[in-house]
Amino acid sequence: MARITASVYTSHVPAIGAALDLGKTHEPYWQPVFKGYEYSKQWMKENKPDVIFLVYNDHATAFSLDIIPTFAIGTAAEYQPADEGWGPRPVPKVIGHPELASHIAQSVIQQDFDLTIVNKMDVDHGLTVPLSLMCGEQDPVKGAWPCPVIPFAVNVVQYPVPSGRRCFNLGQAIRKAVESYDEDLKVHIWGTGGMSHQLQGPRAGLINKDFDNRFLDLLETNPAAAADIPHIDYVREAGSEGIELVMWLIARGAMADVAGGPLPKVKHRFFHVPASNTAVGHLILEN
Repeated sequence: MARITASVYTSHVPAIGAALDLGKTHEPYWQPVFKGYEYSKQWMKENKPDVIFLVYNDHATAFSLDIIPTFAIGTAAEYQPADEGWGPRPVPKVIGHPELASHIAQSVIQQDFDLTIVNKMDVDHGLTVPLSLMCGEQDPVKGAWPCPVIPFAVNVVQYPVPSGRRCFNLGQAIRKAVESYDEDLKVHIWGTGGMSHQLQGPRAGLINKDFDNRFLDLLETNPAAAADIPHIDYVREAGSEGIELVMWLIARGAMADVAGGPLPKVKHRFFHVPASNTAVGHLILEN
């Protein structure tokens, strides 16, 4: 059967993608950020999955305010990098896994989670920046990401957004779906976005290191407590865009310990302030 072997958690700050694409990774401002992912790139080479199930949020590229799905799973064979107003990122197209994606959709919907099925969409920095951080820079024409990716978009842009508990429970349903797939596949599940940041209003620029590190602590040892954090606490403590952290709970809910197994191994943890106006958090857990 297929199985989830690890989960990865990372911010997906668009300025990180710009720093990569414009050759600024060695500048003093950016060096500490990219140093925090050096271990991760080597870990990816040594623990290459067959498929990545990547949880992210769309930033008004595939979806607009006309249609806002709460949870949307990509079932296409491939996805082009989105043009977010200044041209697509110079990265390879993303190859999908329609068979596993369709199986997960069927299974999760039968477990009473309503998903939107997306057969065609472009993917923005929310998905491509984590791939660049974990897999390294790739030639946009001759290069390729190391494995197929299933995009899973979550609405954390326009209220109402799903609760942390709902996302955590959805992760458990995704794990069951993966484990009921007949092919022997190693699957990573990635939760992206965050950490604390606010882009507008009187508190624009807010970063809360204490909240972010408490959240990382809970992810490691007490994810059920993290799932109980209410929306208002994210907004108050982590800024209006801090709500993106509920996407990390989908990945954490898919880990084996939630179903009664041992706690996952913490392979890497990294935190840095700031990258642009955002706290960067990163965690790798292995089943």
